[in-house]
Amino acid sequence: MINTDQIKPDMPVVCSQDGQFATVDHMEGPGTIKLKKDETGQHHYIPVCWVTSTGDGKVKVDRPGDAAMMEWSTVSPDHIDQ
Repeated sequence: MINTDQIKPDMPVVCSQDGQFATVDHMEGPGTIKLKKDETGQHHYIPVCWVTSTGDGKVKVDRPGDAAMMEWSTVSPDHIDQ
């Protein structure tokens, strides 16, 4: 189980192949990580269930970067039902 208290702003988010594809903005509720804006000015969101570790000052996820970027959301899960 991942301790979400260890996920801090500005931590790099790396894929299963150790390449950085994003940076943490902040935790968005208990189960979602909001990522900093990309080069187009868009925030993205990933679920904490993707995270495999938070060691070495990085958030590592369980999938390749290309897959993560295809599956991430541009809408916070908190706003989907509104």
